[in-house]
Formats: sequence, structure tokens, C-alpha cells
Amino acid sequence: MTEGETGTWCLIESDPGVFTELMREFGVKGLQVEELWSLEPESFDRLSPIHGLIFLFKWIGTSSTDDTSESIVQDDRLDKIFFARQVIQNACATQALVSVLLNCSYSKMELGPVLTDFKEFTKAFDPSMKGLALSNSETIRAVHNSFARQTVFEFEQKMSAKDEDVFHFVGYLPIDGRLYELDGLKEGPLDLGPIPQGKNWTEIVRPVLQARIAKYAEGEIHFNLLAIIGDRKAEYEERLAALKASENPAAVVISDIKRLIAEENMKRERYKLENIRRKHNYLPLIVQFLKELADKNQLLPLYEAAKEKAKAEATKVKKFKEESKS
Repeated sequence: MTEGETGTWCLIESDPGVFTELMREFGVKGLQVEELWSLEPESFDRLSPIHGLIFLFKWIGTSSTDDTSESIVQDDRLDKIFFARQVIQNACATQALVSVLLNCSYSKMELGPVLTDFKEFTKAFDPSMKGLALSNSETIRAVHNSFARQTVFEFEQKMSAKDEDVFHFVGYLPIDGRLYELDGLKEGPLDLGPIPQGKNWTEIVRPVLQARIAKYAEGEIHFNLLAIIGDRKAEYEERLAALKASENPAAVVISDIKRLIAEENMKRERYKLENIRRKHNYLPLIVQFLKELADKNQLLPLYEAAKEKAKAEATKVKKFKEESKS
């Protein structure tokens, strides 16, 4: 598999279970990742407080209307803001996640030794050198590539790359009262302006995301938004312990918190199972299954039946389009 070659990075899925496990395998504690299904205020309120966002979108290149050079941070703020240029293909998912984590100020977050050492090691580096250091980190790359999609042939990715859409991840988060976009394809952090006193930073980032989505053709749905939030299970357990230690704990409230903890446990088990399935190589099973069908003379009839079904579906779609035009 090409992703396993030294120095290469695989494509990974934009999924809260994947990004949560990425963080935990990096050694990060106190955070988890949840998916936002819309840009409505209620969606953000449901997950509040949000400590950072990771936005996936279809890359369509830059245009003359995207000139943000005046907003690129080039002053001494770079001494405090961790920003790495993306210098290698397919690393943008982990790069966006790491960039948000290394700039996150959540007091209950523990970065862990891997990212703490990396941040210290690259402290004096410029953005390009930080990007190079990130791409050459064997530990970070190994965790990232553990989510490599199993492919049948090594040349599959090279053959299909020209025809596939290209997707990119960027990060958003507040730093010292201002909103920043961290995009490894840009020269530096993008300063999106101050966060007014008394306002939640997500109120400022929502129109930014809406404007970005509005640039695409109507009906485009290839977007995904992930929120980095506090570890819900740990928060619930703290609330439960405090409640039990109080003089008059309410049985109903205790029951509700226990239910929330149980839901978090179920979600983690689901993520664990999904990630096992993502990482598992099903190719030997598939090959053996096809061999068994061939030995029983069932493979060709099934193939012909599937081909006829596909042809019928294509005819149905074509007829529907012709009727829609008339």
C-alpha cells in the first residue's frame, strides 16, 4: 500500500471518531471531536463551549477575489501562534488538527509528551520549517497513516488521482481575543478580526464559513465541519462526583447524568468499532469469497445479474431526466 511507504501520508476520513482517536493516540487528554450538521446557532450552542473548528471543503484553487495578503499575520504574533506551512500532500487533516491543538488555551487540556515535545522543538522555526518538521515526525505520521484506507492495488491511487476531487482541511479558533484561520496552504495565519466583548467567537466564525460555502455552485454538499470540545464524559463524571458530595443530591439529576455518561460510553464503543473496521484489511476475505463463488459456478451468474440491474437503473435515470426536461 503506497501510504505505508516512508515519508508518505494517506488520505483520512473527516469523521469525529477518527479525529478523536487521532488526538488520543497523540496523547492528548481532555478533548473530543464532534460533528456539526449545520451552521445554525443552535448547532453551536449544543456543543458549547467549542475550542476550535476544523473545516473540510472541496479545493477549487485560488482566485483573484481570494486576496487575503493584507490579513496574513507577519508580525511578532507569529512568536506565539503556532503555524506550519503544508509541505507534503495529504497531511492537511492532521496538520489542521495539530495546529488547533497547539494554539488551544483550554485549561483542562493535556497535550501529552508527543505534541508538547514537538511544540518545544519547533518553537524557533519559521512556518516552512515547522511544516517540514511536522511532515518528518515519524510518530505523528505513523498515527495518521494508521487510518490508511486499504486498497486492492498499489497503483490505484496514482491512476485515479487525476479524476478525483481534491479536499482540504483548515482550522479556526480564537487566540487572544481575535479570530484566526489556520490554513497550511497560506503564507501564515489569517487574522479574521477582533471578537467583540461579550460575544462568543463562534458567532463571528459562522458568517465566515457561510461566505466560504456561498462561493460554490448551488447544490454543492462536499463540506464537513468538526468541533473540538471538552471531554464530555470527564465533565459529566466531575458533575456527578460534586453532586454526590453535596448535602442533598437530587436523585433525578443524578440519574440524568448517569444516562449521559452511558451515552458517551456507547458512542466511544461505536467509534472504536468503526475505527477497527476502517483499519482492517478485508481483501483476503473478499478474494476467498470470490473463489468460493467461482468454485460453485455462482460468480458469473451473479455478475451478469448485477450488470443487468445496473443497466436497468441507468435506463430509469435517463428516462427520468428526459421527462424532467419536457
